[in-house]
Amino acid sequence: MKKHNLAIVGFGGMAGWHYDLIEKLENLSVSGIWDIKEERREYARSRQIPVYESLENLLADETVDLVLVATPNDVHKSIAIAAMAAGKNVVSEKPVTLCSEDLQEMIKASETYGKFLTVHQNRRWDEDFLTVKKLMDEGTLGEIYRLESRVHGSRGIPGDWRQEKEHGGGMVLDWGVHLLDQALMLFPGVALKTVYATLTNVTNQLVDDGFTADLGFANGVHMIVEVGTSNFISLPRWYVLGTNGTAMIQDWGGNLKIVRARGVDKEDVVPVRTAAGLTKTMAPRREDSIFTEERPEEKSDICEFYQNVMAVIEGREESRIKLEEVARVMRVMEAVFASAQNNQVIAFEK
Repeated sequence: MKKHNLAIVGFGGMAGWHYDLIEKLENLSVSGIWDIKEERREYARSRQIPVYESLENLLADETVDLVLVATPNDVHKSIAIAAMAAGKNVVSEKPVTLCSEDLQEMIKASETYGKFLTVHQNRRWDEDFLTVKKLMDEGTLGEIYRLESRVHGSRGIPGDWRQEKEHGGGMVLDWGVHLLDQALMLFPGVALKTVYATLTNVTNQLVDDGFTADLGFANGVHMIVEVGTSNFISLPRWYVLGTNGTAMIQDWGGNLKIVRARGVDKEDVVPVRTAAGLTKTMAPRREDSIFTEERPEEKSDICEFYQNVMAVIEGREESRIKLEEVARVMRVMEAVFASAQNNQVIAFEK
């Protein structure tokens, strides 16, 4: 038996991903799973994964010190609190719950029972995100004044509970929770002053199937965060504008492209000619007046998530995903909904 035993509640696709990851780790093993659907229990058995008789049976297992909650979003809270009351530490899939009030109940339960609660904000380990973060830390582009972060697809929302409002469906809670978390992590210690957002309902009328949010930070930077599920031509994953240049990552796994000016040179500008006239302002720079470079994405190891969880339980490290950060992302998502509903800019932090 390994040092830590984890039990999984809810064995859908994401839980299977967790299981495969945990199999690679030292000192962490999966004791078994529970799912309310018989077909998922049968699938686990087909993989020789033990299946508990019930949730109560899982929580009563004294060999388990960690529970992963990978159910639909609306029952994260009740299962997590029950697990902590049973003496288990908890990893919740994102979003941790559906609203700030529910999250505060979960945090209070963590304090009451003295158990560790964290959230699987796994896209803090995305290599494209880490590449942009390093670029900004280096100052290569000078002072950053605008960023765009987006994910685009063309298949609509998956045909499961993610289409249903009562279960916490919709793209703000599904993908926004990741991109908004990344946005806040790019500006540590900087207040988010304003949120303005719109939602789309192209393929689904019950929940949002996309959104665009303009985040205004206290340092003057505006960041566009966008999710779309009916986009047949995808815009870049990242687009970063600075006073000394521009950078772009087209898609996951792509290189970072950086273009910077060698200097100001207005000579020999060839105007762009259109049917309606010409423009020098929008004329492209000559190749000898710019630097162009490409860099591979930064590398990361998602195993660090569970390694940190175990270290926190053992008292050796602080959590890399802090609950106050999770709570702030929850408030931003609520501001996105409020802005879209009322068609107004939301004043967020002073």
